Amino acid sequence: MRVEDAREPQTLRWAPWIVPCAVLLAAALGAAGEPGFSRSITPGLVAAYNAHFGRGAQGRLEGWQGFVRRTGAPAAEAGLLSPVNRFVNRVPSETDQDHWGVEDYWATPAETFASNGGDCEDYAIAKYFTLKELGIPVARLRLVYARAQFSGDAHLVLAYYATPGAEPMILDNLESDIKPASDRPDLTPVYTFNDEDMQMTQRNAPSIRLSPTTNRKWASVLDKLQRELTF
Repeated sequence: MRVEDAREPQTLRWAPWIVPCAVLLAAALGAAGEPGFSRSITPGLVAAYNAHFGRGAQGRLEGWQGFVRRTGAPAAEAGLLSPVNRFVNRVPSETDQDHWGVEDYWATPAETFASNGGDCEDYAIAKYFTLKELGIPVARLRLVYARAQFSGDAHLVLAYYATPGAEPMILDNLESDIKPASDRPDLTPVYTFNDEDMQMTQRNAPSIRLSPTTNRKWASVLDKLQRELTF
């Protein structure tokens, strides 16, 4: 994953979730059904991805749908985290260059499962939408763009906040165990985002909230999710 140069602050804390004053993109996301969810996969999309990725695409998409149907609501919401983390992490890890032929590509969940490959952002995005589909409110989920301490490379993970101000739990394709952020000193957050907003919080400075589409790669994912509903 390439480190983007757009509007990055120098340092960032693991910021708690902030309940938005206005839900950005709500009309766009609600009007077109449920983009990114396994139950929104149409027969036309299956046919298109079978043609593009090979006949195994249908079975992999059906496997994702079956997992979501089988995964019931646990007594505690956090009980969904480990099953989803394990399921998505079964997808083979591939660099964007090897898998997509480009330097940096953010896939939709359907693309990730149909193509049977992805890198850090693809795992995190697939977990995000799967947990949303299983009923976890979007306000408790944030995609975290971070720098890996030892390599200096960019890395995308998913953070789950049980309550406002709680320490987030980190879902990572490089770690089989879900750990609190304090146990991940190897990651330095740069910014966090979800459907509702993007947050940049510099140390000893007020939080900066932006539209989520400020992130061009995330905006491209949202656009592709809308297009997938038209198949």
